[in-house]
Amino acid sequence: MIKLFSLMAFFSWVTVVVAAQSKPAWQLEWEKVVEAAKKEGQVSVYISGYEEILSEFQKEYPEIKVVPTTGRGAQVGQKLLAERRAEKYLADVVSAGGVTTYQQLFPAKVFDPIKPALLLPEITDTSKWYQSKHHYSDPENQYIIDYVATATYGSISYNTKLINAKDFKSYWDLLAPKWKGKIISRDVRVPGTGSGNARLFYYLPDVGPSFIKKLYGEMDVTLFRDYRQGTDWLGVGKAAICFFCEADISKQQGLPVDTVGPGVFKEGAGLVTQFGTLGLVNRAPHPNAAKVYINWLLSRKGQMSLQRIMLPTENPVDSLRIDIPKDDVPILQRRFDGVKYLDTSRPEWQEMKPILDVMNEALKAAGKY
Repeated sequence: MIKLFSLMAFFSWVTVVVAAQSKPAWQLEWEKVVEAAKKEGQVSVYISGYEEILSEFQKEYPEIKVVPTTGRGAQVGQKLLAERRAEKYLADVVSAGGVTTYQQLFPAKVFDPIKPALLLPEITDTSKWYQSKHHYSDPENQYIIDYVATATYGSISYNTKLINAKDFKSYWDLLAPKWKGKIISRDVRVPGTGSGNARLFYYLPDVGPSFIKKLYGEMDVTLFRDYRQGTDWLGVGKAAICFFCEADISKQQGLPVDTVGPGVFKEGAGLVTQFGTLGLVNRAPHPNAAKVYINWLLSRKGQMSLQRIMLPTENPVDSLRIDIPKDDVPILQRRFDGVKYLDTSRPEWQEMKPILDVMNEALKAAGKY
């Protein structure tokens, strides 16, 4: 009997060993990380912009409690840096816009390389991603991974009673003499909507600094800072064209406004990461939970959840994953084949100073500085 039990135990052990050996290395590593993450019990996510996604992760991994730190990107970044100056290492992951991750935190050497944390084959397989590669916001392509590249077509809205959009073929058509004094623009010298598109105009071939100089220096542009004010002016016909308005809601309310979409301007369009950059914080208190969160967010399921959750908000997104449905991404935010896109999130283009210098010089020349 003892021999029989010993033999049964031996075969059970062999079965376990064989089963383990039959699993690919990545799966063994992933299971180990998930188990360790559950023992850690929580993950501290410093996040700006896409906070809604946290509840989806919590449903998927109820054993890993999400401890969020939210707010505007600059506030989240300042809090993390202040904690580290006090030698408090509380953050595991940062998800925010590139201004926060690249301009604010990357120079402070806050991040560990994120590549080694990408464990799932569906993430490491670059054929599943736009342009068959992973996109990064840091020049070393190691620390800050981008997971969103939402299309933008200049964020140019117009009054449909005053303008027929078919008349536009080039961005330069917006600066025709007949539109002088009939253009308004959000003041991008104040952080907010429009910065990505201002960079688009500045760096887009055949547009460039001269476009910004003429827009603000020669077209008698009226600046606004209150989002609602701009769309109100456009809707009542006080202006014919608005740069960096948020006209979608006004259009839904029946006002005669619309926004120029894909395939109109021959010079091309832009891509913005919005809040879609991700970094793995070094000296993280819950390193395994951080890896689980990162892999879930970048997974097919995580990115589908992100697109779905952000759809009804003011910031719908187009994930950089190309193996997920895109029908739910609004046309004005969706990437299309055949359109030339300029990635305005490139790290060397994040600084707004050169654009604002041209804008300020033009406004000063026009007596509006």
